[in-house]
Amino acid sequence: MTLALGNVTFDCHNAAALADFYAQLLGVPVDPEASEFFATVGKTAELSPILMFIQVDDKNPGKNVVHLDYHATEWRDYIERAISLGGKHIGDFDEYGQQWATLADPEGNLFDIGKE
Repeated sequence: MTLALGNVTFDCHNAAALADFYAQLLGVPVDPEASEFFATVGKTAELSPILMFIQVDDKNPGKNVVHLDYHATEWRDYIERAISLGGKHIGDFDEYGQQWATLADPEGNLFDIGKE
């Protein structure tokens, strides 16, 4: 028996809106039947893991300790794309032989986009 990662789940205020941010950033569609309460990105595009968004009344306060790390050769273009979609650029980092930028999505969840 093998344990496999199925989803990365975001607690959020508006599931469809936050799913749309990540779908546009990744260039894939939001899966059908998305609503403000529940949405996914990745099923129809056959991505793994699937990004799942669930509306909750009370998000955990403070910094999220688990975050997504994306990477691409054209990483700066994706940083600009995230900002144009409503993300916020938090800072640039160059540590341990790696370069990346930390951003926040429209609901404040942190994620990184790094140089491939």
